[in-house]
Amino acid sequence: MNETPSSSRVHIGFFGRRNAGKSSLVNAITGQELAIVSEVKGTTTDPVYKAMELLPLGPVVIIDTPGIDDEGALGELRVLKAKQALNKTDVAVLVADASAGTEEKAEQELIKLFQKKQTPFIIAYNKSDLADRAVLDFLEKGNAEPCGICVSAKNKTNIDALKEKITALAKTEEPKLRLAGDLISPSDFVLLVVPIDKAAPKGRLILPQQQTIRDILEADGTAIVVKEHELRETLQHLGKKPRLVITDSQVFAKVSADTPPDVPLTSFSILFARYNGLLAAAVEGVQTLDALKDNDAILISEGCTHHRQCDDIGAVKLPRWMRNYTGKRLEFAFTSGGDFPLDLSPYKLIVHCGGCMLNNREMRYRQTCAADQKTPITNYGVLIAHMQGILKRCVAVFPAFRDALC
Repeated sequence: MNETPSSSRVHIGFFGRRNAGKSSLVNAITGQELAIVSEVKGTTTDPVYKAMELLPLGPVVIIDTPGIDDEGALGELRVLKAKQALNKTDVAVLVADASAGTEEKAEQELIKLFQKKQTPFIIAYNKSDLADRAVLDFLEKGNAEPCGICVSAKNKTNIDALKEKITALAKTEEPKLRLAGDLISPSDFVLLVVPIDKAAPKGRLILPQQQTIRDILEADGTAIVVKEHELRETLQHLGKKPRLVITDSQVFAKVSADTPPDVPLTSFSILFARYNGLLAAAVEGVQTLDALKDNDAILISEGCTHHRQCDDIGAVKLPRWMRNYTGKRLEFAFTSGGDFPLDLSPYKLIVHCGGCMLNNREMRYRQTCAADQKTPITNYGVLIAHMQGILKRCVAVFPAFRDALC
């Protein structure tokens, strides 16, 4: 089984009007019956996500969305869900009826939305087996919308060619940063402080820890994993100064006290803030914490939907720590998973998790929403480091911040 996390997979979204054949095309491309197909309009009522291997691209998430032209009060909600799916889509496929083209208002609005969000897209003119030859000639000669291809989900016509075009668009995406591999040299020791998290599945580390260990190993470094109460003794007996200490943010205070000042220190959450392009905004946004007033509202947003424990970091610990730090009567709202408010005006500050379950495009969207609405945003690790008075130390491990702080 391929265990590539969803956040590291290329997200391919299929969009279009009802009955354009989105679900049929998804099934044809994947070679599986992933989506329910029916002649009834509006069969797909919510975005359907499926992690899989798609050759020649590799690990992907396929997103089948509701019709963009759905009607009525319920239809508006479905359209909204489809548009929200675009926020995490790396490559979009606009599925249109080959006999009708893309002249409908809903499709033109989709194209403008793709362009606004700078989402690479291709138009798949489906049902080519039912279209007139003259129409197909018009489409195939490039006289219609650019980047289009005529396909038939029913007859499997041009399906492989469509997959190749999707692959080509996916490879134009910007390469992602390393988590920690670019901060170390081969043979460097990296100490990872990992409390046993009650929210993690039995017998497993949580995803940020797994991914960081993998990145260190890929950089030919040595990853040494300890619990927080083992750090001091490990440092004394290591025989070599570690290049870096990375800790769970919840134990920042103890780890900072036990780590010598000349050993760089940061957290998994801060690494992910840099990885997702949020770090600069998070360091700036956390300064808002010191100016909060009574009754100010804070949004705490998590990208995953784990079962909340009795002393959950997002729902319990952070609100308590923030109230104690500020001495103010703060109000809190919470979102998780794919939910993120369109209107951020009620909030004085957004505190986001590390975002290990969200891809870079989704994190960029959330950061852009915050910037557009002038709502400061930070993340768990940056916030906790600020409240512990060690933020400068924890971001100085990154060259760009080290130069700015000097």
